[in-house]
Amino acid sequence: MKIIRAEQFQLNRTADMSAQQDLDKTVLEIIANVRKLGDEALYAYTKDFDHVELKTLTVQPDEWRAAEKQVDASFLSALNRAKENITAFHREQKEKSWFIQPEPGILLGQQVTAIERVGIYVPGGKAAYPSTVLMNAIPALLAGVTSISVTTPPRSDGTVSPYVLAACAAVGIKQVYKVGGAQAIAALAYGTETIDWVSKIVGPGNAYVARAKKWVYGDVAIDMIAGPSEICIVADETANPAYVAADLLSQAEHDEQAVPICITTNAELAQAVQQEVERQIPLLERQEIIRASISKQGSIIIAGTRKKALETANEIASEHLQLMIDNPEEGMTHIRHAGAIFLGHYSPEPLGDYMAGPNHTLPTSGTAAFSSPLGVYDFIKRSSIIRYNQQQLDQASEAIITLAEKEGLGAHANAIRIRKE
Repeated sequence: MKIIRAEQFQLNRTADMSAQQDLDKTVLEIIANVRKLGDEALYAYTKDFDHVELKTLTVQPDEWRAAEKQVDASFLSALNRAKENITAFHREQKEKSWFIQPEPGILLGQQVTAIERVGIYVPGGKAAYPSTVLMNAIPALLAGVTSISVTTPPRSDGTVSPYVLAACAAVGIKQVYKVGGAQAIAALAYGTETIDWVSKIVGPGNAYVARAKKWVYGDVAIDMIAGPSEICIVADETANPAYVAADLLSQAEHDEQAVPICITTNAELAQAVQQEVERQIPLLERQEIIRASISKQGSIIIAGTRKKALETANEIASEHLQLMIDNPEEGMTHIRHAGAIFLGHYSPEPLGDYMAGPNHTLPTSGTAAFSSPLGVYDFIKRSSIIRYNQQQLDQASEAIITLAEKEGLGAHANAIRIRKE
């Protein structure tokens, strides 16, 4: 893992346009085929991409029963504890309709209603992500979403991970489909004979899923276009280098494109973290993926001052930001851009992934500069409420007519004038 000075650090977010164009060509073809052929296309793509011939796209009752028998009590206990924490946190995000009466005869307000139909994409194949079910479904349910469908790639035997099904059962989701990739996004966006269309699609996925979400956006809503996972750790002399290295590697194992960065004001710590990274990698299962991530995107940045370290963290605007520094609460006040901020030496990123309660669906690729973690607010709509009585409209009419006529919109002016006359 290379060590560089803050002055040498350059953040490169330039996309490979040619590779993206090739990806888009494939994704758009998949979307078009699903819209045209429906279930037929889903079965064909599942056979081609997942090497599974399915008899049905829907998880059947016997599969639910089998899954129930396969999960152990310790997993269910951990799952329920996480569910309670996630629910408690997201309950605080609920919004209420509100109304004001600025003057007699005028009623203004905002009516909050839930999106009715939501689709959740849960990655699968090589790994299972029951935590993704909880993090996406719980805020939707708290918002009042009445219909939730889950799509996830089948395993090699044509089944869905029992841990994913256990998470679905824990939150009351019964509509689970064995479909992955861009074809799943197309099915959720436009519907097939088996899968109903939804109004919003949430959940992470690979590059094909991300591009498919981008292309269906506008026909449906999406949460975000997620890029590779990121972690930025700001550490000072109070940090334990073994902890810092372990936390960097916890994100590096996600993907060869994952971005692990440490920023420190202490050159000795930088050397110690570098050594710890090399010591720990051989002890981990996904070391090939980790090495690719560390060598391509990994950096230890030495900043001259604490202020410079925090400013560099703001420039990166990372998905996960850990402040492993003295008085992290004070340091937090200087952070403007981060998906989630973890304070102190005992708040590692996996705590947020699974148990603490805040959502782990976070903005990546610098989008934390303008967007937020997934929350209850992502599953609601707000309608403006306006009511004037005749007297109040009369008092406002001349100003409205003037503005409308200056914009050349005579029919607008007439809709006011006809009531005045």
